[in-house]
Amino acid sequence: MTTARPQGPALTGVEAALARLLDGLEPVAPEEVPLAEALGCVAAGMPPLARGLPETDEAEADGWAFAAGDLVGASSYSPLPVAGEPFWVEAGQPMPRGCDCVVEPGLVETVDTLVQVLADAVPGQGVRRAGQDIAAGQPLVAAGRTISPYDLLLARRAGLERLPVRRPSFRIIDVAATDGGTATTELISELGRAVGALLVGIEAVARDAVSIAEALDAEPADLVLLVGGTGQGRRDETAMGLTQRHALAAHGIALEPGRSAAVGRLGPTPVVALPGAPDQALAVWLTLALPALDRLSARLPRRGLSLPLARKIASIVGVTEIVLLKRENVAWLPLTTGVLPLQCIAEADAWLAVPADSEGFSAGTEVTAFPLRDWIAS
Repeated sequence: MTTARPQGPALTGVEAALARLLDGLEPVAPEEVPLAEALGCVAAGMPPLARGLPETDEAEADGWAFAAGDLVGASSYSPLPVAGEPFWVEAGQPMPRGCDCVVEPGLVETVDTLVQVLADAVPGQGVRRAGQDIAAGQPLVAAGRTISPYDLLLARRAGLERLPVRRPSFRIIDVAATDGGTATTELISELGRAVGALLVGIEAVARDAVSIAEALDAEPADLVLLVGGTGQGRRDETAMGLTQRHALAAHGIALEPGRSAAVGRLGPTPVVALPGAPDQALAVWLTLALPALDRLSARLPRRGLSLPLARKIASIVGVTEIVLLKRENVAWLPLTTGVLPLQCIAEADAWLAVPADSEGFSAGTEVTAFPLRDWIAS
């Protein structure tokens, strides 16, 4: 006689859980922030520039400004005398009227009162043309893009001090510990801030449903994240706290790692409960919390990198599995599947979610993975 294996509670698919989180979720309103706070935030719509950058022709390097047509035939063998005193310009200075090139300092010499040029030049030599950096009629930063240091360089060149961004706020309720914080909580805090979200607070609460429910009513935020207390143990009461607030939509997600996660809505606010183990929390962050922040910030779709697999990936049917990958030349090398050791997390370049209906991928299959590090376009 065969004994049937006990069945656990039914799991909600990752796609279904995400749909419940994102249903009706609208991006936050734009706000203007100082340039020092804009890095990593998602740009909101900007009006097109009335004038290109630079606004006028500028010297690209220090030297002597001339009209190129006046220097025809000049060489070291046949120095060309020039009338009057030439214009000296520093890099970044507007070009003098009538001048269209910059000659290096060593190619202009003065003998007594005679100024002569030792080389000819072409129009535009040593000059940054008006509109060369960015043309008039274009926005400084496209809406939905993550603001980079290069965008800030353009903003400073344009004389701007603030930029419009969509910066959703998030709050963390730390159920994993009551001593003020855990390693997992700090990881989630850092990941949220790294994508331009505003952390409004971390609150450590006791592992009981009443305390958790009370914490849900604290300071408002655009996204609420709970860390810890999501399992089926005697002291895991996060789901019960969400239930008390009528905020629980699903507890138990078909995700490996991260099966004990929960999602819900506190009124219009999405709520994600992440397990206290760091690898499980990371998987839930990537598949559920991060997409919610992307929707709130109106971020453009994330771009991955498609490469063939260096070796096969085997996966469990019925559960979405997270795979960590390392780039080796022109291929993805799978590091680990399902269970994510911390050293593998630190070494990985990218991640891949194997769909629940897939048994995995054979070696050589081209897959699209998403960055865990900055070197892949995101």
